[in-house]
Order: sequence, then structure tokens, then C-alpha cells
Amino acid sequence: MNKALQIVRLATLLTVLAPLSFLSESQAQEARMSREGGSWAQEVTGSLAAVKNLRVKVDMGSVVVRGGQQQGINYVVHTRFGTSSEQEARKQFEQYKVTAYVKGDTAWIVGDWQGGRHPRHFSGEFSVMVPREMALVKLETEGGNVDASGVSGRVEAQSGGGSMHLDDIGAGLYAETGGGSIAVGSVSGEMGLHTGGGSIEVRQANGKVIAETGGGSVEIQSCAQGAVIETGGSSITVRHCNGMVKASTGGGSVDLSDVGGPAEIETGGGSIRLTSAKGHVHAETGGGGIELYGVPSASAETGAGGITVKLVNTGSERHDSDLETGAGDITVYIASDVPINVRASVDMGNGHRITSDFPEIHISSEGDSWGPKALMAEGSLNGGGPLLKVHTSTGDICLKRTGR
Repeated sequence: MNKALQIVRLATLLTVLAPLSFLSESQAQEARMSREGGSWAQEVTGSLAAVKNLRVKVDMGSVVVRGGQQQGINYVVHTRFGTSSEQEARKQFEQYKVTAYVKGDTAWIVGDWQGGRHPRHFSGEFSVMVPREMALVKLETEGGNVDASGVSGRVEAQSGGGSMHLDDIGAGLYAETGGGSIAVGSVSGEMGLHTGGGSIEVRQANGKVIAETGGGSVEIQSCAQGAVIETGGSSITVRHCNGMVKASTGGGSVDLSDVGGPAEIETGGGSIRLTSAKGHVHAETGGGGIELYGVPSASAETGAGGITVKLVNTGSERHDSDLETGAGDITVYIASDVPINVRASVDMGNGHRITSDFPEIHISSEGDSWGPKALMAEGSLNGGGPLLKVHTSTGDICLKRTGR
């Protein structure tokens, strides 16, 4: 009987101490209300011990994270409610519960709206200062903006529809938003960027980049290990990429400058332009022009537009080239050290012509002056090599000599 009574007393004591145990993980919070114009604002401040990971999860409001030299985690939650009534504002603030605690190796900061439907004139911002050496920072908001920088570990960010700005991330990045824009500064490690419709901009990626948007433009200034880019209908721009580039858009233009590997480019109807590539290039558009300069080999196809290609010897493996347009001129520049076999044709040659700077290429025609005439050209340059096939249904073909 005494032993049973002792067990009951111990259970009661543990029940009383359980909340105190939780509070020991959480630091004391301070809250202050103040007037801001015609609205009321509340500021909640607190701190947590430094741990390996940080999770911020909020029902509504933006999230800002800054890494620095401090030892612990400090946070400020600024909420605002657009009303002149202090009583009504206090009631709304009480329904947005902010909790902060440490569980294992993870610090949690949570903003939880407990008042049913979200109020129309309520906004919030979570500002968190963290040690730079954190291994993982994971940020989630149902609709606000996300701004994070100065973290040597990995950052993962999700928003229901806000914009994102991320910079100075040391070990990889994943960012996803339902519709806002994504702007990235410098990131080391692999990067995955996804938005339902906003634009994507990347200044410096030291790893592979995967960027997808439902309809916005994509621009990458520098990428060290390749990029896969897809947009539903806007333009794609890549200034420099050391590895392979795969770019696809439903209808916008594609402009690639310096590609250190092969490239795959596809657009539903825009123009394609590439300055140079170390590997084979495949370019396809439903109706725009194609310009590929400084490539070892290329496959280019457009439904109705001109094609200009400059073939050079980059030292990498070369493949057959196939250039074709439904209606337009094709101009091919061939460097003096490129061994190649050439086969060119124009289906409806009346009023069009094939010209060549190379005496090794023989030009001929079929048909008579009263009917449709086909034009053809064939020959080998520099001892022959991979096949260059050039074809237009109606247009001119020009084969020109160029230096390296």
C-alpha cells in the first residue's frame, strides 16, 4: 500500500515538473505594445542557446535570418494590426502565439495563429540572429517573404507565395515559393530553386543549379558545376557556366554566353543565342532564329527562322551536326582546323542559292527552269570528319571560312 502511494506521489510530481522542464529549454520572452501611426504593434524578443540546427515555422509573416559571430540565437518578432483600438489589437496579438524552445540539437521558433481565419490587417516579421556555423537552417512560412544570409551550413526555405532573397550560404540551398521571385547571391553546394511563377536570379553558384519557374524569367550570372533551367514561358539567360547547361522555356528567348560543357536548349517560339560551348549543342525552337558561335558541333532546328553557326575545334569530342529550318537562311562558319564532311540542300531553290568559300565543296542543282529547282552541295574539308548536314526548305545557304 505504501509503495503504491509513493508511485502516485511520484507521478503527480512529474506532472507538475513537466512544464518546468519545457520552460528550461525555452528562454524568457519579453513583449511590448506600441502605437505605429493608425495601427498597433507588438514586439516579442527572446533568446535560445546555440545548437546545431534551427527551425522557424510560422503561419503568417516574413522571416529574416542573419548569421554572425554571436554565441546564441536571438530573435525579435514584430507583429502589427491595423486598428485604432488597443483592446482589439491586444486581443489579436494574444491569438498569435509565439513559442521558442530547444529540442535535442534543434532550436525551434514557431508562430501559430490560434484565432480561426487569419485577420486581413495583421502582419508579422520574424528576425533571427544565429551563429554563422549552424549546420542547417530550415524556414517555413505560409505566405510571407524569406530573407536569409551568412550561414555556413545548408539553408532550406519554403513560402506559400512570398519572395525570397538568399545570400552567403555555405553548404547548399533549397528554396521553394508558390509564386514569388527568388534572388540568390553567393551559394556553395547544390542549389534547387522552385517558384510557381516568379523570376529567378542567381549571382554566383559554386555547385550545380536546378531552377524551375512556372512563368518567370531565369538569369544566372555564374555557375560552377552545371545548370538545369526550366520556365513556362519567359526568357533564360546564363552568363557563365563551367558544366553542362539544359535550358527549356515554353516561349521565351534563350541567351547563353560561356558554357564549359554541352548544352541542350529548347523554346516553344523564342530566339536562341549562344556565344561559346565546349561540348555538343542541341538547340530547338518552334519559330525563332538560332545563333550558335564557337561550338564543336551542333544540332539546330527551327520551324521558321534563320540559323547561324560557327564550328570551331575546342579539343573536345565532336559529333555530327544537323542544321535545319522550315523557312530561312543558314550561314555556317567553319574554322580552318575543323575536319568535316559537308552535305547541304535547299528544297525550293528558285530565287535562292548556295554559296561557299571552299573549292572542295561541289554545288549542283536538279530540275529545270520551268519547275521547282533543288540545290545541293557536298564535299570534304581538312581530310573529312563528322558529317555537317545543312537543310532549308526555302532560303539561302552560305558556307564561310573563318579563323579559330
